[in-house]
Parts: sequence; C-alpha cells; structure tokens
Amino acid sequence: MTILVTGGAGFIGSHVADALLDDGHDVHVLDNLSTGRRWKVPAAASFFEHDIRSDAASELVAEHEYDVLVHHAAQMDVRKSVEDPRFDAEVNLGGLLNVMEAGVENGLEKVIFASTGGAIYGEPEQVPQTLDHPLRPVSPYGVAKLAGEKYLHFYREQYDVETVSLRYANVYGPRQNPHGEAGVVAIFANEMLTGGQPVIYGDGEQTRDYVFVRDVVRANRAALAYEGSGVFNVGTGRETSVNELFRILRAATECDVKERHGPAKPGEQQRSVLGHEHTTDELGWAPRVDLDDGLQRTVDWFDARQTAETR
Repeated sequence: MTILVTGGAGFIGSHVADALLDDGHDVHVLDNLSTGRRWKVPAAASFFEHDIRSDAASELVAEHEYDVLVHHAAQMDVRKSVEDPRFDAEVNLGGLLNVMEAGVENGLEKVIFASTGGAIYGEPEQVPQTLDHPLRPVSPYGVAKLAGEKYLHFYREQYDVETVSLRYANVYGPRQNPHGEAGVVAIFANEMLTGGQPVIYGDGEQTRDYVFVRDVVRANRAALAYEGSGVFNVGTGRETSVNELFRILRAATECDVKERHGPAKPGEQQRSVLGHEHTTDELGWAPRVDLDDGLQRTVDWFDARQTAETR
C-alpha cells in the first residue's frame, strides 16, 4: 500500500514509518519540521516538508491518492493548548480536516488517527479508564482530539472510509524530544545525563500510564491489519506517579540529583491510566515492554546519542 504518515519526522511517527517500510509499504512522510527533525525520517521514505494546514499538503494528498493516512501530525503540548486554544484547534482540527477533505476526494481507504487516552477522559471516575468511561477532557488538546475522533466518524459514515482511533497513554522511548514541555521521560533523562536539574511540577503525586514506543508501533501495525473501524486504548494499565518515575530514572541514569518541585501547571489532570482489554480482544494487542525495561532502554539511547555528539 501507499501510506502517508503525517508527523513522520517526529518521535512516534518516525518509529511508525520505520515499521511500515519494514513491512514492505511505500511510505511518504509529511512534516513541517516545527518540532520534528529531518534526521528522524527513514531514508527509504519520500519526504515532503509542508504544514498539514497548507494547500501544499492537500495537493500532495490529491496527487498521490494514498491508500492509508496515518495521522500523527499535531500540536501535542497540553500546556500550550491551555495557553493558546485557538492555535491548538487550527493545527489539530484544521490540519486533520485539510488532509481528510483531499483524501476522501482521491480514493483514501483508511485512516489511523493518533488520539489521546491521557487527555480525552479527564479525571477518572474509575481506574483503569476504559472506553465506556465518560469523556470529559480538561484541556483544549483533549477537546480537539475528541472532536477529531468525531469528525472521523462523520467521514466513515459519509464516505465509507475505515477509521481507527488509537488513544495513546503517555508514550516514551528513543527519539523523544527532550526540549519543551512535552515528554517528561525524555526531559528528566536528558537533564539527569547532562548534569541538569529536573523539575517536578506540583507535588509529583499526579499519575500517568507510560507506554513504550515500540508497543505503540505494534498497535499501529495491528490497526492497519484490522478490518473495520473503531476506537482503542493503547496503554499498560499501570499507574505511575511523577515522583516514582523520577526515582526510577535516577537509578537508571546513576545520577544523584535531588528532587526539586515547582508550581503545579494549569490544565494538568491528576490521574490517568488506561484499560486495554478491548484492544486485546479486537486487535490482539497488549503491551510487552514493562516500565523499568523501557526506561532503561530510553536512558541507554539518550546516553549513546549524547556520547556520539560529544566526540
């Protein structure tokens, strides 16, 4: 198949593009490199530097008549979405609609959408959060991702395009961006390895479900093979506090840095953990990499990259 991976120069998208190439597909990557990096794009993929909101992006989709769209391009910073909801919606909804309109007019058969489990449910009424949990996002980012899922339902009903929404937990692993506000694992690991001081916002008892990027890639492969449409959680069911994460990473990096806390950030929910039983039943997917192993692999990657850069 000919597959377009938007956001394919980013953390998750580049790993997914690698896997799709390994599976024998013709992979094109669309990314404006605002947060993605050119070095992350697989050499065997065709690369196009466009913004997903642009005419150039819609013209690309029309020209190549893609079989599948794997949509990872996004404004992904929850805190930035709180500061600028309009920009968040322009990218996360306007960009999706731009490529979808071109796609449905030019033979698009399937969409795999990178949604969010960490932000779409809001504060949990019960844990783990499953698909029947109320959807009460507390950030514009979560609101936009939920709206994206609903727009894809419209395209499925109106144009018979298969749509699979994958509600990711907090994804971590090699290639994650250690700069900015997104990606606490990468930020902490990078700070610890370079002699910096990580900051834990709030009391550090807020929890997340951390899922390794290789497991997320497997979920995308399963979604591509799935015959039908649906929404699926991609998480581990394990709830980990930021304080616990800090301590695991401190041990993995063999760093003696002390815990430092800063003010809590607005728009940040207190707990999040996803149940994946439905995903296992329908897609045959379950996480394989446990947190300690995944964090050590991530630290090793950052350590090796920093060593190479200093030579």
